[in-house]
Amino acid sequence: MSKRGHFFGDLDVDVQFDVHVGAMTWFGIGGTADMLVHPRSEEALGALVERCSQSDTPLRIFGKGANLLVDDSGVDGVVLKLDHESFTRLRFNAEGEVDRVLAMSGADLFSTVNELARQGLDGFSQMAGIPGTIGGAIRMNAGGMNGSIGDCIESVTCLDETGQRLVYDGSQLDFRYRDSNLPEGLIVSAILRLEPVDPVKLREKVMEIFAYKKSTQPLSDQSAGCAFRNPVIGGERISAGRLIDEAGCKGMQVGGAEVSGQHANFITTGTDATATHVRALMEAVQSRVREHHGIDIEPEVVIWSRDDRSIT
Repeated sequence: MSKRGHFFGDLDVDVQFDVHVGAMTWFGIGGTADMLVHPRSEEALGALVERCSQSDTPLRIFGKGANLLVDDSGVDGVVLKLDHESFTRLRFNAEGEVDRVLAMSGADLFSTVNELARQGLDGFSQMAGIPGTIGGAIRMNAGGMNGSIGDCIESVTCLDETGQRLVYDGSQLDFRYRDSNLPEGLIVSAILRLEPVDPVKLREKVMEIFAYKKSTQPLSDQSAGCAFRNPVIGGERISAGRLIDEAGCKGMQVGGAEVSGQHANFITTGTDATATHVRALMEAVQSRVREHHGIDIEPEVVIWSRDDRSIT
């Protein structure tokens, strides 16, 4: 067994080496991961997290790759993918209540929205049309004009860097725009607080939200969603897309990366694009907005590179 393989030899995990994870992102570009690991149980996950901490091995979590740019040089350490059924399931009647659902962190957002609508449970419909996983969405408090995932969180279960299981009640958590006070660590699951409604009307509501997103965003192109966060100016949150548009950035290109002509806060990638192109274009957009408006806009897209060693 190789030295890298020995690191996982006694754990209930599947391991792949030198995996082109950049191609697995919604951008479809970027480098490789030294190790892509698929735990089969929460026990194996906890042991792996502890082992990475003790050996100072970088650890990252790959969800659906919807809000991620992987540097062309790739990433070192361990990249986790929680795609085993242990981490993708929903459990209804969680805690014995019909309006509480246990959602594991690897559960797909699209599938979760659709299943909850089929069951006639509202409170999660604001996530319609938003790609990703439960864990990734909670970590960044993903959402849109209809609300965010934090609106329906009853509790969140995490693992700290030692692999210890910690549960945070919703009353302890302050979910803010694309952020929260949730401590660093790996999200394992969450209890969703929902409301029984007419499933037919709920399905119509979900379809309306999705249709609006489809009409206003370049969903058919390769992109990672909104590239920049909406900044707060004078106590008011301003649309980054509007600032970018007014700065004349639509259609700007660097190599195979381009600012979308449909929505200025989307950067799309073509067949010849690289992660370096995207990063250079993001910097050019930031510079143009700063020159035009005197405002700094910060990336919403997460960027992985070999000099980043934190759990994300």
